[in-house]
Amino acid sequence: MPHKLDRLLRPKSVALVGASPKEGSVGRGMITSTGMAGTPSKIYFVNPGYQEIDGQVCYPSLQALPETVDMAVLGIANARLEAALDEVIACGIGAVTIFASGYIENDTGPKLTERIATKARTAGVAVCGGNCMGFYHLDFGLRVCGFPPPDWIRKGNVAFITHSGSAFSALCHTDRRFGFSLAVSAGQELATNVADYLDFALDIPATKVVGLFLETVRDPAGFKAALAKAQRMAIPVVALKVGRTAESAALAVSHSGAVAGNHAAYRALFDRYGVIEVANMDELVNALHLFSAERKLAAGGLATMHDSGGLRELVLDLGIETGVPFASISEATRAKLAGRLEYGLEPINPLDAWGTGNDWAGIFEDCLQALVDDPDTALASLCVEARDGYYLSAGYADILRRVAARTTKPVFYTTNVGSNANLDVITKLAHDGVPVLSGVAPMLSVVGKAMAARDRRALEKDNVATAPEGLRAKWQARLKQGDLSEGEALDLLADYGVPAMPHREVDTLDAARRVAEQMGYPIAMKTAVPGILHKSDVGGVKLGLKSASELEAAFADLSSRLGNAVLLMPMMGKGTEVSFGMTLDPQFGPVVMIGAGGVLIEMMQDRRFALAPFGAREAGWQIDALKLRPLLDGKRGARPANIGSLAHAYAAFSVMVDDLAGLIAEVDVNPLIVNAEGATAVDALIVSAVK
Repeated sequence: MPHKLDRLLRPKSVALVGASPKEGSVGRGMITSTGMAGTPSKIYFVNPGYQEIDGQVCYPSLQALPETVDMAVLGIANARLEAALDEVIACGIGAVTIFASGYIENDTGPKLTERIATKARTAGVAVCGGNCMGFYHLDFGLRVCGFPPPDWIRKGNVAFITHSGSAFSALCHTDRRFGFSLAVSAGQELATNVADYLDFALDIPATKVVGLFLETVRDPAGFKAALAKAQRMAIPVVALKVGRTAESAALAVSHSGAVAGNHAAYRALFDRYGVIEVANMDELVNALHLFSAERKLAAGGLATMHDSGGLRELVLDLGIETGVPFASISEATRAKLAGRLEYGLEPINPLDAWGTGNDWAGIFEDCLQALVDDPDTALASLCVEARDGYYLSAGYADILRRVAARTTKPVFYTTNVGSNANLDVITKLAHDGVPVLSGVAPMLSVVGKAMAARDRRALEKDNVATAPEGLRAKWQARLKQGDLSEGEALDLLADYGVPAMPHREVDTLDAARRVAEQMGYPIAMKTAVPGILHKSDVGGVKLGLKSASELEAAFADLSSRLGNAVLLMPMMGKGTEVSFGMTLDPQFGPVVMIGAGGVLIEMMQDRRFALAPFGAREAGWQIDALKLRPLLDGKRGARPANIGSLAHAYAAFSVMVDDLAGLIAEVDVNPLIVNAEGATAVDALIVSAVK
């Protein structure tokens, strides 16, 4: 079935505008890259300054070509871009690739990039760039770049889509382990964006893993759809999102016109669609190599094998510090190891297997096989240094090939440092299907993320509740009048199934006395004067009032300073304080949050974000990822908290946020008290979005 990017990424014919015989120029780079062996497209040269280049005719214009080409590559200066695009559109050419930045001095509004984008979109012209490196569709055979790729670049199963030209070069031009189905330097995305490229890459049968280097997402709906497609196809997507800090996001705006979204929303988005988020380039590269092997992680932990006791200890330290579980090998496996190891070496995981060097190849192969075969091993790595022309390195590679051939589990090589990944011995190993990862620290980080993704996929299908009929209409009428009072906010939560403390709002001392007698002491009193959002900041909260006299004193103080309106509720029993929240992300809509509550909400920085709605299983997964999670198991004689109740409350909260989309701008539920009896909201702030 034809794809809308076929004329861009799978063109039958291509015109190189600005083709040049000058060595070192972009025009020469275009000729070299498109002229590499295997190019299936018909290539035309266009430059009015030459009649022929390399013995091939060079045409003065696009109109002079003998046919209407599918794509034009514009290897020209910024000042000529607009006129060239006008000619592209006039000729009926369906796609262009633009290397230049599109920035010119003394430009008038709208800027050149905006004018080009508008013209291309109006005419339905697909655009790779501007300010990009081009693309390599190696599954098709076409390379389009102003800086020619090395001869060794090869077809493979990795698709890579990046906003950074340097990241494109780092993976495509320097890492010989990789093989690509598609690699795209998207640049400014003037008319074609990451969502389009991702959708196209997933349709390439060779694609088995996708890497993304993202500054922003310009088509949130299309991006969600493409991620959902990858999830259905079980193709892993690995993402490095930059602009995670406010300072970095500001640079992204100036660098490529990207409006970097709130990173919390990206984390929620990635969680929803099973995207593996990495923190840096080393992790990105390692993750793509690991997942390119197409082997699924088994249950259990990591097994590693070493030829150094010190480096074995380093890996163990790093694994424990980062929470990567190592396989708990069985006694039977220990016995196999003990039967092969030289005297003095411990049969444990991680394993140091180097003794005197006697029968080293047999010992390493048998021991690695024993580790791989252990029931608790999910994946295994031989972590050793390498160098070309060295018998040990060649032997280690051969051992890995043989062991990998005897298992379906991921088996891979890890260099101890990250600088030795391009050696011939391990490049060939990678080409033979055994991944080679660089550096033990980024390897462990990626393995931890792979395990988390495995465990997430293993969760049973979530059952998402539907919102109660009629509640949206009920609360829409109230939200049109403005922000809710605390009492109303608690009522709203309760309507949607989030347990909330009983409460009454009064404005006289006599009424306060009657309510307190009905509820029973001790009691809490808070100011309910409209417009005071953070009551504790103004001394508007009185807790643990044990008698009528304490109630009277509290009322007198609040009414004299803030006003007569007060909210009364029983005191909640002890428990762990948790918070729920919701914000509106400009790209992805409502994002909900769960985290530490009370005074810990800012101190601990312990929070998880998710896209609404979801069910109790997803809520439970988010809760388990919190740093405070161990507190819910009960400490120092305290009974364990009812985590199931908390999960159902958070799921109900997500349904509420989804049902009231467009009506609420912000929600802060802090704290919810979670104890053995359940989870109960004690305080809530809900800001209306209806103006």
